Amino acid sequence: MQLALDTVERTAAPPLAPAGQTIDREHLARMTLGDRSLETEVLELFDRQAGMLLTRMKDAGANVVAALAHTLKGSARGIGAWQVAQAAEAVEMSAPQPDQDVLAAAVERLSAAVDEARAAIASLLPVH
Repeated sequence: MQLALDTVERTAAPPLAPAGQTIDREHLARMTLGDRSLETEVLELFDRQAGMLLTRMKDAGANVVAALAHTLKGSARGIGAWQVAQAAEAVEMSAPQPDQDVLAAAVERLSAAVDEARAAIASLLPVH
């Protein structure tokens, strides 16, 4: 069965990185099926994981840094932390470069993006 092009409804896709949002709350809600307690759990897990991965990157070789950045990129995409995901991808792509200053700068940008995301997460989580 072939559909005529004029009968196909077209819709615009949302931007990958909504402007002004450190954590894309709509994306997070979709990923957690609107379950607020699951949102909280996922944000807490990301917060801890991001801190641990950045700490491990400081003393790791380029291949390990790339692998850690890849893990962080996936986690960031899962919660809608698009700036973190982009910065992690930049680290991942910079790791194989011979100029280690490029990698160090990319890790610094990633660290800043993670700090911003962790601050946003802290503002979203209930106070215990």
